[in-house]
Amino acid sequence: MADMQEYKCPCCGGAIEFNSAVQKMKCSYCDTEFEMDALKGYDKELKEEAEDDMTWDTTAGGEWQDGETDGLHSYVCNSCGGEIVGDDTMAATSCPFCGNPVVLMGQFKGDLRPDYIIPFKLDKKAAKAGFEKHLSGKRLLPKVFKSQNHIEEIKGVYVPFWLFDTDAKAKIRYRATTVRTWSDSEYDYTETSHFMVHRGGSIGFERVPVDGSSKMADDLMESIEPYNFEDAVDFQTAYLAGYMADKYDVTAEQSIERANERVKQSTEDVFADTVTGYATVVPESTSIQLKNGKAKYALYPVWMLTTSWNGNNYIFAMNGQTGKFVGDLPVDKGAACKWAVGLTVVCSILVYIVAWILWFAGILWEDK
Repeated sequence: MADMQEYKCPCCGGAIEFNSAVQKMKCSYCDTEFEMDALKGYDKELKEEAEDDMTWDTTAGGEWQDGETDGLHSYVCNSCGGEIVGDDTMAATSCPFCGNPVVLMGQFKGDLRPDYIIPFKLDKKAAKAGFEKHLSGKRLLPKVFKSQNHIEEIKGVYVPFWLFDTDAKAKIRYRATTVRTWSDSEYDYTETSHFMVHRGGSIGFERVPVDGSSKMADDLMESIEPYNFEDAVDFQTAYLAGYMADKYDVTAEQSIERANERVKQSTEDVFADTVTGYATVVPESTSIQLKNGKAKYALYPVWMLTTSWNGNNYIFAMNGQTGKFVGDLPVDKGAACKWAVGLTVVCSILVYIVAWILWFAGILWEDK
């Protein structure tokens, strides 16, 4: 027995059946009519759509040279498990991730050698100024928070990043509509036309960053982007002097999923910008093929401050190259309540004044 062929409406997704009255295939949901040859062509296109192929060569980093790590030491936080690396000049006292003390574990060893490093351009003074600017003008910020945020403990940390390069070839299919309205002496009419829109092309990606530390929230690190890679240099341990370096605990292979998400989202955004002139546009399928996908290992500069208030931890981060600053702040509930009450009083007074003016204007109108 032959397999039953079921067609879906390209316009609304409903089932299509043959309508003997019009001798065409017709959707019982949106009443769109189709020639059989057109549906066969549509069905052929769907069957030819390829699955995503997003694979990478994750051979990143290199081997350490003999004696290169002699001056590096490994520190571990017993509270959050964070592991950082520093040289003999670093006075490590607290963990940059949770603020608790770190313990010297001994000579640094193992892991891959970074390919690149972007040296710090902004010093601790600039980082403190950025933090103070971030706090300024925040009326609902608890006053005690400003005096107890331990700003002096702000730390310069080199954060591990995997940088992904690739060429993406993509095909995206959209369902789009246009709407036309008109009226006559009796009725208002609305005509909705449905379209299947195709976009295809290639996009090159260079150095898509994914942080290699589980202690760093992806959204926090992505919020302080972008970094200017023109300042990157070949890695040398001398750049670590006076700073901490976070040891990666997320490998390049484990970072592929996030890299694919960023590449796919960027590709879809670029293609969507080319679909114009429609009332609605809905993406239905995306096929992305990656070629020449490679990863590199780099260290990016970040100024970090971890502080606590009322039992909650707050993490602030500043791009050590550009100065972009991010971080959530606590809210003084008492001040917020007073502000809300004050706003309510002001609004009530304004409503009373407007009502009085309208009433007075009404009296004058009646007198006339």
